[in-house]
Amino acid sequence: MNKPFNSQQAAHHFDKYFQKIQSKNLNKPIQVKVYSEKLDLDYNYPTGAANQPYHVASIGKVFTATLVQILAERGHLDIKDFIIRYLPLKTLEHLFVYQNIDYASQVTIEHLLGHTSGVADYFEGGTTNGKSFLDDVLTNPSFHWTPQRLLDFTREHQNATGIPGKVFNYSDTGYILLGLIIEEITGKSFAQNLQDEFFLPLEMRDSYLMFYSEPQNPDKKIIEKIWFNNVEISGFESLSCDWSGGGIISTTADLLKFNQALREGRLVLKSTLESMDACTHKFQPGIYYGLGMMEIRFKEFFFLLMSKNFHFSYLISSMCIFN
Repeated sequence: MNKPFNSQQAAHHFDKYFQKIQSKNLNKPIQVKVYSEKLDLDYNYPTGAANQPYHVASIGKVFTATLVQILAERGHLDIKDFIIRYLPLKTLEHLFVYQNIDYASQVTIEHLLGHTSGVADYFEGGTTNGKSFLDDVLTNPSFHWTPQRLLDFTREHQNATGIPGKVFNYSDTGYILLGLIIEEITGKSFAQNLQDEFFLPLEMRDSYLMFYSEPQNPDKKIIEKIWFNNVEISGFESLSCDWSGGGIISTTADLLKFNQALREGRLVLKSTLESMDACTHKFQPGIYYGLGMMEIRFKEFFFLLMSKNFHFSYLISSMCIFN
């Protein structure tokens, strides 16, 4: 049996491991937070990184999904509702046409949450002209992507991937539609919803929606460098290409506050969280998707790894949280 280790020993091993990784990626920053209340462990790599803001990318989908569930619990919507109840047909035009049939009237909020609506993915999906969305982001750095422009990219350059409820296709486009639904129901901007429901009450003082709001902390720090195809794009206006699909700037310390509140039942009911955690669709080998959540099934990576599954709420891209 392995001897138990203390937090100092764990930190020493983590330092050696992440320094080795960093040595192979000298020009690309690494931020890691490992937290365990049980083990009295609160580790950050590098030291002080817990408060270095960075673009959280698709971790933002957890925030969007949680906002939707909060509205559902307050009786403002039902995730089984058809989205045409909240969005005009013009907004949905050509987004859900599959084999010459328009399925827009059959798409539910739940379909968007779980990526089963059939809508294409503007960010990484194929296009009808062969030019990828990322090409536009990199070659037009001063272009500002509004939610409408993001939908237009899918509308004009992509095709739906299947019938709602019959196909799983990870889609940033679907999460842009969820952001618009949130705005329609609340009468407030998506950025203000994030502020009111998460950033202010949870004292996430370094978190904000890039291009749409500012952090509570008056000492706003420059965000960590962002690399796409070996191009550093943290200063690009075209980084506006996320919005409700993942446009949040945050820190590992702030994300820990959010995750703790979510897991402790301070944001949604336990039954709601369980439904979000029910990961039934395969995203990649060993990674499964629920309603805004991802589940890591370690045994699919290597049979000797733990058989238990862990929900990391997408925070796995920046943090490890041990119970």
